[in-house]
Amino acid sequence: MSEVLQKAKLAKEASIKMNRVTTSEKNEALLRMADQLTTSQQSIMEANQQDLENGRQNGTSPSLLDRLALNEKRIVDIAEGLRQIASLEDPVGTLLQTIDRPNGLLMEQIRVPLGVIGMIYEARPNVTVDAAGLCLKTGNAVVLRGGSAALHTNKRIVEVLHEALDATELPPDALQLIEDADRRSVDEMLKLNGWLDVVIPRGGASLIQNVVQNATVPVIETGAGICHTYIDATANPEMAADIALNAKVQRPSVCNSMETLLVHQDYDQAAIQQLFQKFQNVQVELRGCERTLALAPFAKLATEQDYATEYNDYILNVKFVANLDEAIKHISRYGTKHSECIITAEQNHAKRFLQEVDAAAVYHNASTRFTDGFEFGFGAEIGISTQKLHARGPMGLVALTSTKYLVIGSGQIRG
Repeated sequence: MSEVLQKAKLAKEASIKMNRVTTSEKNEALLRMADQLTTSQQSIMEANQQDLENGRQNGTSPSLLDRLALNEKRIVDIAEGLRQIASLEDPVGTLLQTIDRPNGLLMEQIRVPLGVIGMIYEARPNVTVDAAGLCLKTGNAVVLRGGSAALHTNKRIVEVLHEALDATELPPDALQLIEDADRRSVDEMLKLNGWLDVVIPRGGASLIQNVVQNATVPVIETGAGICHTYIDATANPEMAADIALNAKVQRPSVCNSMETLLVHQDYDQAAIQQLFQKFQNVQVELRGCERTLALAPFAKLATEQDYATEYNDYILNVKFVANLDEAIKHISRYGTKHSECIITAEQNHAKRFLQEVDAAAVYHNASTRFTDGFEFGFGAEIGISTQKLHARGPMGLVALTSTKYLVIGSGQIRG
């Protein structure tokens, strides 16, 4: 029996037990997991150093190494995320509606766990903890398959979390980590119908497309982020500069960072030149249209492929557009339905942008970096869903539940 199937079976058995645990028992487990992470910082960072060194030797980019890196502060923040999840209301068991039928049947719709969640992700060790916490809080079992670049870190983290779970009412088998780094382990997970109830991919476009195109298990598609910021003609220059810089450089390696800056052709020329210079000062490589190159000689000419690329790096596309319609058309063609922003003082333009742009989160005068579970008040998130079925946007606790009907009778039969 393969490792994938063996661990999926263990998770399936544990998911049945998870239906019996109470909210207080789940919260206690999450708090123990948080404490165990903070007391095990040193061993986690030692494992993380192995992965970082391997990454450097393999030529991993600085931005991806940043995604992989853990330090004391990041581990404390990750542990705090578990405590926040523990403080959130448990959606499981929530009564959504009651239906009294004329024949005396009482029907109640309640929230229930999804069951066993397969989580496939790349070099973000914080996802290991976030996914574990969110799934366990919602009564789900979870099978994690992280990227090979974070294997040592993920193994140590899961060992630490299991140490905490051993002292709780939750079955430790509800948390599984696939250690087989071969891509075939991912392919096997995608076809584990009957053992996995849903698969959630979180990572770059190639990972997500592989899952979406090849899975027979139901998939919740989370998004690659080709996110745009559109500076309209009436945008306040200081606000536009602050938002655009934040959207790109506050943390360029994440999915809600800006990849393309669209600029109205009538926007203040001096202001946009100053903004281009600010990007150069923080080592952002600009790739733009002909007008961009005229105003920023240090920029490179952008290609069609550039506009369709999620860099997750200090690279930014720039394109001047004639009007709002052209901006929306560009976003429709190249966007990934993740997060899009307009900076404008014209309320009618803002209203049109918010209504017409098809994305999980659409912003007026605010950075796309806010598309995040914590910023939305959900606590940690399992990912940003860019699809339209089941869940969309930052996926917190409620997104990891389904519903079922409890039908209570007194001997009714159907004629």
